[in-house]
Amino acid sequence: MIKHLVVIGTGLIGGSFALAMKRKGLVERVTGIGRGRANLEHALKLGVIDAIGEDVSTVVKDADLVLAAIPVGAMPGLFRELAEALPAGAILTDAGSTKRDVIAAARAALGDKISQFVPGHPIAGAETNGAGAAHAHLFEGKPVILTPLPENRAADVDLVESLWTACSARVARMSDNDHDRVFAAVSHLPHLAAFALMEELADRPDADTFFRFAGTGFRDFSRIAGSHPEMWRDIALANREALLGELDTYIDKLESIRGLIESRDGEALEALFARARQARTNWIKGKYA
Repeated sequence: MIKHLVVIGTGLIGGSFALAMKRKGLVERVTGIGRGRANLEHALKLGVIDAIGEDVSTVVKDADLVLAAIPVGAMPGLFRELAEALPAGAILTDAGSTKRDVIAAARAALGDKISQFVPGHPIAGAETNGAGAAHAHLFEGKPVILTPLPENRAADVDLVESLWTACSARVARMSDNDHDRVFAAVSHLPHLAAFALMEELADRPDADTFFRFAGTGFRDFSRIAGSHPEMWRDIALANREALLGELDTYIDKLESIRGLIESRDGEALEALFARARQARTNWIKGKYA
């Protein structure tokens, strides 16, 4: 039982974690902190949180668990606030989509309290945000990655893992380097591709014609372009090195496809499409699990 959970960033992820914990009877009291007063009041009205916190340093003084569910670019400032206020025995974890930069910021700010920080990343984002988008079932069957630190107590890591597991998530552990390398390819790059295509089409003089006739395939592909711009700005810059490498690799593949189309090599083009289709089928069927 967590007596006092403080959620910093009471949106889709932070709010859904609070609701899932409440649904499982694992928390007595939830306090929410955020930049938008209207969103916090909405969260309170919906029962996502039990109280609104005005000041991080005051609210966390009796916290058992603190979840930082804010854009990764805002993490360094938060860690500086928590350096003095985080009580001994409290566990701090996060929901950041990048890990190396977040861990580096935590080390720079928290000092000896770095042992209390258990880095995490729930893979359950959506194009919607805010407390109104939160729901208790968001993490069911979804992956959650933990990237524990050498300084962490094993019991603290196990506790964070058990809470995510209680939310019906599938928890895995990996290094921060591996995390950022993997998610640059399977999450960050697809978002950039969707943002780029949407902006390119929207900038055309006859953009309305294209969007008028766009179908479900385009809707599916472009869904993630509806994601939070500030959050994805921070992710792109935070994971710059890995993401640039993935962009170069993707551009090379697109250039290869362009060459096949230009040379009218239908046989090679079909073979490439077939390999891609089979890879996706294998993924959907769980053959890479």
